[in-house]
Amino acid sequence: MHSNLPPPPPYGAAPPSSPRPPRLGFAALPSHLLLHIVYATFPETGGIDEGKLERQRKTLYWLSTSLRLVNRALYIACTHVLRSAYLPAYQALVRAPYTSDPFPYAASPQRETAVLDRFVALKVREDVWADDSALHLARADGFADLFALAQPRSRLEDLVRGYGVRDGVVSDGKERQGEGRSVSPVPFDALSVSFSTRKAGLVLASRGGKRTIVEVPRTRDEKLEVAAKRLVKELRNCFT
Repeated sequence: MHSNLPPPPPYGAAPPSSPRPPRLGFAALPSHLLLHIVYATFPETGGIDEGKLERQRKTLYWLSTSLRLVNRALYIACTHVLRSAYLPAYQALVRAPYTSDPFPYAASPQRETAVLDRFVALKVREDVWADDSALHLARADGFADLFALAQPRSRLEDLVRGYGVRDGVVSDGKERQGEGRSVSPVPFDALSVSFSTRKAGLVLASRGGKRTIVEVPRTRDEKLEVAAKRLVKELRNCFT
């Protein structure tokens, strides 16, 4: 009945489909473009019930609590914006004669960078809450603790790293191998500082726990640079 029909064509596999181009997201953007996008989120005018500054402070709060949690690229961009925005307020609260340098050093964070980030997390929240309600009372004790102890202690640790690496008694992991040193420097990651109004010390962490290896006296109005140099000098004496 169907003998006059032509035979079916030979079976062949379907031609391969061209691969879909990868989807590009924020993580694929160059850092300068990502920063431009983040800055573009800030409003330039006031709203119906709030001014321009209030809206911008809410944007900073949104960067801190929401946008920078999306991915690593946005976290880096938002954190850069937040640190830059609140650095003047942070430095204004640093107590004399202490100094401050919280930005990353040689592509690695300073110990003080973490204190700046804690300040930003507190400040961005307090600013928005104060804008939302005139009855909100700022927590002055939170900032007092930061600048009475955490800021000078972390700054002192950063200074010890700088002076210690220079003198060859502290290692920050960036030294070249085979430098021919007569002593093995103490790794900075294992060092911390004990800090009070009367003394400062270097604490070494090891498998057996923590122990103070160097301690020097200090006065309340002494500069941190002076205490750091004295600590490094005493640490150097431990090797002689």
